[in-house]
Amino acid sequence: MRDELQELVDRVAGLLGAPATLEDADFTLLAFCAHPVDGADTPVMDAVRTRSILGRGSTPATRLWFEDFGIAVAEGPLRTPGDPDAGILTRLVLPVRHSGRTHGYLWLLDGGRTDPAAADDPALAGAVKLAAEAGRLLAEREESAGDLARPLATALTGSPAARAQAVRTLAAAWGERTPVVLVALRPAGAGLPSPWRAPAAGAVSAVLPGEQLVAVAVPLPGRADLRPAAAVTAAALAGLPPGSTAGLSAVGTGAEEPAGRWDQARTAARVAAAVPRFSPVAHWDELGGWRLAAALPGPDPVVRPLLADPVLTATAETWLDAGCSAARASAALHVHRQTLYYRLARIAELTGLDVADGDARLLLHASLRRARLP
Repeated sequence: MRDELQELVDRVAGLLGAPATLEDADFTLLAFCAHPVDGADTPVMDAVRTRSILGRGSTPATRLWFEDFGIAVAEGPLRTPGDPDAGILTRLVLPVRHSGRTHGYLWLLDGGRTDPAAADDPALAGAVKLAAEAGRLLAEREESAGDLARPLATALTGSPAARAQAVRTLAAAWGERTPVVLVALRPAGAGLPSPWRAPAAGAVSAVLPGEQLVAVAVPLPGRADLRPAAAVTAAALAGLPPGSTAGLSAVGTGAEEPAGRWDQARTAARVAAAVPRFSPVAHWDELGGWRLAAALPGPDPVVRPLLADPVLTATAETWLDAGCSAARASAALHVHRQTLYYRLARIAELTGLDVADGDARLLLHASLRRARLP
């Protein structure tokens, strides 16, 4: 199929007299053609095309920039503007579609010569037909591979329009009412080992390089039956470096927007990495107050002086976890109660907080928990 796609790109470049690049819907480079323009000895290049060819794809920021122009839902040719400050040239975009779905994009650096609305342009019409043929080939490739990884990644990280289309694709494969749980795998150390086998048993996985996470979607036989998700998660962790963690989202359905549940799964994996009692697998439904701590951008500034003292930090957290009970906290810390009172006075002095005040306690507790999270 690679040879067929390359031939299609060459033909499109020849028809429109411009350098052409073919990427799939996730902006992974599939084929490209260097075509001299206006007698130039070298093809037209810009920063985006250079990164795409050298890196075999575009960055998430580049992807979002182009998707903001509506390319994910466009049904015909369109033009994206240039951005001289960012080194981006104007492009003619031919959506690569089949059966109502966008499977990729043909990009042409034509210098703005082609009018995407020119229905009477035979060269453009021929290029559009070739784009449709590329769409058919990519659709066949996805179907033969049972490939839902791309729609899953797009449903979690794409633009709103691209996410909506990806959700429809996933719902069609699973069923709109099928319960689905999302799992975030957080590899320890340097990341995924090589080689690494993705979870199977009906699960769909997608590696999200920008986040150093693996997203796994697991269809369930029923909303209350999490056994398939637990089995997939355990098998996946067994193949990851020691210290890797995972987080499970709440249960949704195949037709629901998954971005919110992906945030839940990621948060649960972060908590599992920091809190031993949740490790190695944390469930969003069981996180309690850790949900609030994880949502904070960071510890409150008034708590930062306290964080420089590990003993006082541990004392404050233990006392707060014990419901501010001096008896329980001193027993857990193995110190005399008078030592605990002395430390609490030092904590109040360092932070300026009244530890007898409920609001101050909430601020202190949430900040200490947030400081523990990666």
